Amino acid sequence: MARRRFVFFPNLQPVLGWLGWCCLGLLLALLLAAPGTKSLAQTHADPSQLIQQGRERYEAGRYAEAAALWHRAAQVFGAQDDHLNQAMSLSNFSLAEQQLGQWPEATQAISESLQLLEARAGTQASNERLKVLAQALNTQASLQLALGQAETALGTWQQATTAYQQAGDGPGKIRSLINQAQALQSLGLYRRALATLEQANQDLKQTADSSLKASSLLSLGHALRVVGDLNQARQSLQQSLGVAQRLSDRQAIAQALFSLGNVVRAQQEPEAALRFYAQAASESQDSATQLQAQLNQLSLLVEGRRWSEAQALWPRLQAQVASWPLSRTAVYARIDLAQSLSALKQAQVANGPAWLDIARLLATAVEQAKTLGDTRSEAYALGNLGNLYEQTQQWAEAQKLTEKALLLAQTINASDIAYQWQWQLGRLLKTQGKTSAAVAAYSEAVDTLRALRNDLVAVNPEVQFSFRDQVEPIYRQLVDLLLQTEGNAQPEPARLAQARTVIESLQLAELDNFFRVACLEAKPVLVDQVVEREDPTAAVFYPIILPDRLEVILKLPHQALRHYKTQISQTEVEKTVDDLRRQLTKPYTLREVQTLSAKVYDWLLRPAATELARSQVKTLVFVLDGSLRNIPMATLYDGQQYLVQNYGVALAPSLQLLDPKPLEQRSLKALIAGLSEARHGFSQLDYVRQELAAIQSEVPAQVFLNRDFTETALQTQIQASPFPIVHLATHGQFSSKAEETFILAWDKAIEVNELDSFLRNRGQSRPNAIELLVLSACQTATGDRRAALGLAGMAVRAGARSTLASLWYLDDESSALLMGQFYQQLSQSRQTKAAALRQAQLTLLQIPRYQHPRYWAPYVLVGNWL
Repeated sequence: MARRRFVFFPNLQPVLGWLGWCCLGLLLALLLAAPGTKSLAQTHADPSQLIQQGRERYEAGRYAEAAALWHRAAQVFGAQDDHLNQAMSLSNFSLAEQQLGQWPEATQAISESLQLLEARAGTQASNERLKVLAQALNTQASLQLALGQAETALGTWQQATTAYQQAGDGPGKIRSLINQAQALQSLGLYRRALATLEQANQDLKQTADSSLKASSLLSLGHALRVVGDLNQARQSLQQSLGVAQRLSDRQAIAQALFSLGNVVRAQQEPEAALRFYAQAASESQDSATQLQAQLNQLSLLVEGRRWSEAQALWPRLQAQVASWPLSRTAVYARIDLAQSLSALKQAQVANGPAWLDIARLLATAVEQAKTLGDTRSEAYALGNLGNLYEQTQQWAEAQKLTEKALLLAQTINASDIAYQWQWQLGRLLKTQGKTSAAVAAYSEAVDTLRALRNDLVAVNPEVQFSFRDQVEPIYRQLVDLLLQTEGNAQPEPARLAQARTVIESLQLAELDNFFRVACLEAKPVLVDQVVEREDPTAAVFYPIILPDRLEVILKLPHQALRHYKTQISQTEVEKTVDDLRRQLTKPYTLREVQTLSAKVYDWLLRPAATELARSQVKTLVFVLDGSLRNIPMATLYDGQQYLVQNYGVALAPSLQLLDPKPLEQRSLKALIAGLSEARHGFSQLDYVRQELAAIQSEVPAQVFLNRDFTETALQTQIQASPFPIVHLATHGQFSSKAEETFILAWDKAIEVNELDSFLRNRGQSRPNAIELLVLSACQTATGDRRAALGLAGMAVRAGARSTLASLWYLDDESSALLMGQFYQQLSQSRQTKAAALRQAQLTLLQIPRYQHPRYWAPYVLVGNWL
């Protein structure tokens, strides 16, 4: 069963559409009454009491009741001509309506609030009005972001920051900066988002310990986690914990411990996460935090298949959840517990829960959501109930519940929930043999995910997902449906084209998830267009790994798409690829390499060999899938020759390339940086000096070696001078995690996001954009099947039109020789980069001591091969 990765509840991190962590700042900004206003007559409708009661309901997750109380307060304040407090009440009312997904009501309320504040700009005490104005602007910005208006929201939050600053409200300013970072991240402006968070952090350092400082650091930690900076998130949360401990604030301590549990869980440290959850539950004086921590403990125990510990915990949790008062917290607690219990039931754990008891949990959650008037919670609970019926194979009832949940989610534009129920509906229809309807449902799910690109990486915490469990399968299952045919029949051309587009969307989604931000901002060009217009001697292969077979879509010049498949399990594909990768890096394994690479050749290329020869193809471009990215295609063996002996070979990170153009020989000039000495625990690289000298003998170059190769020096030179080639000869690693993908400079390891910040600043559209980025001493992380995703990420984020990088590194003379040959081919002959790499590899292959692919095959060309 697809599971949520973490559980966050609204009283810690409220939910506005898919706004995520920014809402914590909004919750902190809720006002009780404008300070210093006239005292109010104590009547049966005392508006101050209504405001306080509304806040209590809001913090308890009872948003409909909070909205009603604040709406009544606004009416009373209006009747009393207290327009400042009326504006404040309307702002709070808008916030509650946003939680309920009531966008028209929320929009009208915040508009009225701002109109009141504008109309009385000169009649109210300045500070009082500014604080209410700042809160109202915060609320308006949250609404704008929920409606997809991120740029407008950013401007509104900047206005709020100014208002807080003018009012002398330092904590309010910090909250608003954190909110700005959310908008920047939604716009894909990752570095600006982190810079804004850093400013907030610096401001916090200047303040004395207080409960507000602890909560602001907590909010900052959430923000950093969402943008993928887990190390900084952990540091911020530890600072929050330190402040709380110095204040002896047990509840703030518990909240920091709980959040630390979530961060270390994301860092794949389950034991540490369990300790933090246990400490949070023990420390908290608030039963809600205790429950949240214990629910996360249970889900983590289930995830780790620690059945006996889970078995001891779940009955206590079931009793606690059953007695929980009516609120959104109660609804999501029931859903989360039901998900963990379903996993226990599926694992057939002895003395596990009964399906009927799990169904009752979810049915109660649905009824509670209805009572609360909380459409979002109802949609989520109904869909989970439908999932339960799917697991028990009650297809008709599951479909009815799923369709109802989907309709509710679409009614309130909750796309982050809707795509899950579209996927679920597709699975149910497929199971019932309704293939066309299933394809339609899956296609809608993929379309929703595409529309969510920026928001998906900051998806609402209460539906936080595992990408591999809850996003990737949607794409693959749709491709599976689209390519299913009887025997060797070809799928319809439209379905072939759609399958290829779906796989591209998956690859973009993988990169977005890798960077925690939508990463492709440039205007790309379809690979097909390059083949048809620029290089009619190139063919493009799209292998797709499915559970029971390997599909290949082939694009030949001036021909329609072709398709063939091999019936082989994903497990066998991955085992063969893993074995080949290991043998490629070892000496004296030539026979093993050729045997394994011949198997992969038979899957990917043998069915097309005749067509390739007939079409006079010279270059093969691969858009690789999954573990296939970890092996160089040049090593595939047809029984007599390697692929590189007949073709130039290149990789495309997706179906699109960044403005591909041939390299102009007359303008060749390189910026070279290298590290030959041992630094930061990495060994010395004996042949780097030889490599740099070989490059300098072929192209004009500026060199930074060892102490001169610092991050600042590299950044300054890249941005100051129009070098078309940037060559980095230093230790580096590609990983499936962005924080573990880096290159080593003299002073520090430069992570991929930092490298991105100064490489991309030159822009792809400028005449002096980086044409070729070379990373000549890198390697993929050991034991990480998805490590080559880091290479694709580096290539795309760097903004270079082409990237040449090593999948493994040998500190050997062969590396220097190959690089020298590559640059010689680039500078002395008018040929493509793919052809230049091929000639350099063939030079080594012809030298007896370098015939093993471990010497000549590590380098792969990613992107523009022209």
